[in-house]
Amino acid sequence: MKIGDNVRFLSEIGGGRVAGFQGKNIVLVEDEDGFQVPMPVSEVVVVGEENYDTSRIVEVKQQQRRQQQEKATETEPADKPVTFRPQPEERRGGEQLSAYLAFVPMEVKMLSHTRFEAYLVNDSNYYLRYTYLSAENNGWRLRSTDEVEPNTKLFIEEFGQQDLNQLERVAVQLVAYKRDKSFLMKPTIDVQLRIDGVKFFKLHTFQDSDFFEQPALVYTLVENDKVVRPLVIDTQELKANMYKPKMEAAPKVQPARTSKDDNGPVVVDLHASELLETTAGMSSSDILNYQLDVFRKTLKDFEKKKGTQIVFIHGKGEGVLRKALVNELQYRYKSYSYQDASFQEYGYGATQVTIK
Repeated sequence: MKIGDNVRFLSEIGGGRVAGFQGKNIVLVEDEDGFQVPMPVSEVVVVGEENYDTSRIVEVKQQQRRQQQEKATETEPADKPVTFRPQPEERRGGEQLSAYLAFVPMEVKMLSHTRFEAYLVNDSNYYLRYTYLSAENNGWRLRSTDEVEPNTKLFIEEFGQQDLNQLERVAVQLVAYKRDKSFLMKPTIDVQLRIDGVKFFKLHTFQDSDFFEQPALVYTLVENDKVVRPLVIDTQELKANMYKPKMEAAPKVQPARTSKDDNGPVVVDLHASELLETTAGMSSSDILNYQLDVFRKTLKDFEKKKGTQIVFIHGKGEGVLRKALVNELQYRYKSYSYQDASFQEYGYGATQVTIK
């Protein structure tokens, strides 16, 4: 890594150009507004200068598809239109719905520069009409909609690493049916997923599967008629849970309060057991990233309320979460002051932040 290199952050959104270094472990990253952000060297990765104009690539592919269709039309006699459509083959065990969202690197050995392809996998005897959406502000943007034939996979889109920020939350809606025959009606499916962009830079993320010849990152939407309940970050529900008083008393854990109700600070418990119904299938890194998401969203909610004090309960433990919070405060929220929260109220495991 040298001055002038383009880099992106691993643990958060953003990046820029290397402007200099502070010692051996801190790199100064200049963003598009000219501000220099100090980041640990281990938290940035060098990216290339490739032109990832996704809209242009999609336009070229669409143009090629139109040309192929026009050429095929010209070769067919005008008075003999092709109306035959072969029926898809059904398989034993395919009467139960199984569908997956998959991401496949185009160059798995070059993760720092590769582009990715997204597929919807239909592993059932049903046709699937789908919509594929990504979260945008307080709403959703439609990325793709189409029909997937039984026991096939369908290419959805191609994207680059600069598009990962748009895929932090995605949703897939499915309607299942059969053509020209009776079938058992299946309930409509609506699944929301949190996509961790950091995983796209880690080789072990992409694993062998039954659906692709190359390694892929596969998310289960529904399997054997059972809809998977993935990790979903719903900011409105998250805020409601934060400020809802707890019925059972827990030592050194106070319900969240706002300064509108009293003079006390806002209290946010970052323990995984308080934020998540279950941590099954989540690594320590996944849990830490989720806790940091809650931390950032809380500060975002109160950024305009100067003077507000927020106590983040992180526990003592090995100190990993506290170190991560302090790192955020030192490099992303420099204007905010912080200190250890009251020992009498919260023990050793809490940090108080004041919005300024």
